[in-house]
Amino acid sequence: MFIGVSDVSLDTLWRGDTAAQARRVLLVSRVPRTVALVLAGSSMAIAGLIMQMLVRNRYVEPATAGTLQSASLGLLVVSLVAPGLSVFGKMLVAAGFALAGTLLFLRILRAVPLRDILLVPLIGIMLGGVISAVTTFFAYRYDLLQSLLAWTTGDFSGVLRGRYELLWLGFVFALAAYVLADRLTVAGMGRDFTTNLGLNYRRVVNLGFLIVALVSATVVVTVGMIPFLGLVVPNIVSLVIGDNMRRAIPWVAILGSLFVLACDMLGRTIRAPYEIPIGTVVGVTGSALFLYLLLRKRRHAN
Repeated sequence: MFIGVSDVSLDTLWRGDTAAQARRVLLVSRVPRTVALVLAGSSMAIAGLIMQMLVRNRYVEPATAGTLQSASLGLLVVSLVAPGLSVFGKMLVAAGFALAGTLLFLRILRAVPLRDILLVPLIGIMLGGVISAVTTFFAYRYDLLQSLLAWTTGDFSGVLRGRYELLWLGFVFALAAYVLADRLTVAGMGRDFTTNLGLNYRRVVNLGFLIVALVSATVVVTVGMIPFLGLVVPNIVSLVIGDNMRRAIPWVAILGSLFVLACDMLGRTIRAPYEIPIGTVVGVTGSALFLYLLLRKRRHAN
């Protein structure tokens, strides 16, 4: 909270001539930004854990399954059709598109014979690329490229008091995953196993993907896309404590928050007083960790 262009420190908060301005910056900008980072980081990491559990693939998350790209397409559509819609309404539309994109991804997986675990995220990345290309085409056609850039690049520099509260709703959806953790864990073991335990497999899976879509939509609407977060954090946690979802969710939330906070501080200090968007920092760091996980998996396989 003491990192930034404005001079906010313990000294300026209590110095007579600067205290009022420093406290205003702290309460209006720095505290909301920190809270937004924690909420977005924890909820997106949990969304990635849910998707990996239900798809039964460690290399899947909203950014590698077309979910975030579909949410951006939904925001573009609502900006063209109903630009005056409320932020909450835009979130619901984006969530609908995110859910549709995720279900399309699952439909493609059922139609493609999978012989390698890496084919699943590859298909998701290709689907996301197609959706992004369509979104970019129409954004260019209707002069909305700047708005599209804001949705596709995670950036917390514009977070102020009164402009981030929707993330609390996303965090509530993430908490719902903790309540449903046992059911989601069972559903991750397959349709037959879930049915034998007396659960409705399709209902549990659809509920899990609905949570992922709602969380993704709230984050994209508020601060933009944050790639690889939901992929790296759950994998790191699973290496330490295993695949029990109820045990993993609190640690995934904590590590996701710390990871996003660290990337944000790095982005604010590496070229100070300028700021690198957190989507760029998380993308570079997350992709490097993703490659490490891939290479580590291949070494253990050999």
